[in-house]
Amino acid sequence: MSTATTHKQIFVNLPVKDLDRSVRFFTELGYRFNPAFTDENATCMILGENLFVMLLVEKYFASFVTKPVADASARTGSLIALPVDSREAVDAIVARAVAAGGQAPREAVDHGFMYQHGFEDLDGHVWEVLHMAGEPPQE
Repeated sequence: MSTATTHKQIFVNLPVKDLDRSVRFFTELGYRFNPAFTDENATCMILGENLFVMLLVEKYFASFVTKPVADASARTGSLIALPVDSREAVDAIVARAVAAGGQAPREAVDHGFMYQHGFEDLDGHVWEVLHMAGEPPQE
């Protein structure tokens, strides 16, 4: 019998074209950065307790992988889902992202039990912001 695998932290690594520009963008959204994990190649964005996104300059990111670095502005490789406390918070963060230079590629969607909207950051990474107001329907 196997045991469940669990983790106490997560570090998502994303390639960015211009680190300073990305830091300015995410600062406009209200995120903070850990200076202990920040230099000219990378920064550590704090999403919450034990939740981090490492923004890595593309050339530096490439040093960790064996495949070519994908261009997120042309192809979607992941969706980063961020639950928030209310529908208003969903709309607010997407509005801040658009005001800071990001894009909202589609309209908000209300599934009844879940409200979601999203944005693309300056490098094309897709961030889905959602509020769960109940349980999904049972089939």
